[in-house]
Amino acid sequence: MATVEKITIALTSEMAGFVRSAVDAGEYASTSEAIRDAVREWKERRDLLGYTVEDLRALVQEGIESGPSSRTTMAEVKAAARERLKSSRHEL
Repeated sequence: MATVEKITIALTSEMAGFVRSAVDAGEYASTSEAIRDAVREWKERRDLLGYTVEDLRALVQEGIESGPSSRTTMAEVKAAARERLKSSRHEL
């Protein structure tokens, strides 16, 4: 069994009410269980993306350094993206 560490958190009234409602409805046995579930889902979502903060910073910098886009409308951006998707599907 994992070691449990007690921490104190501050929630808005709305968030605290949401947690209490979930416990009162029987979705969770305790507020701690509800918060643990929320943290697990948050971690899974972050892990699923697979990017670290450093990765994201590097991608942003790469975008800045690449300069302005040659495409002038959102329609052009979408058309180019569709073409890339179509090409990548044909490669499979």
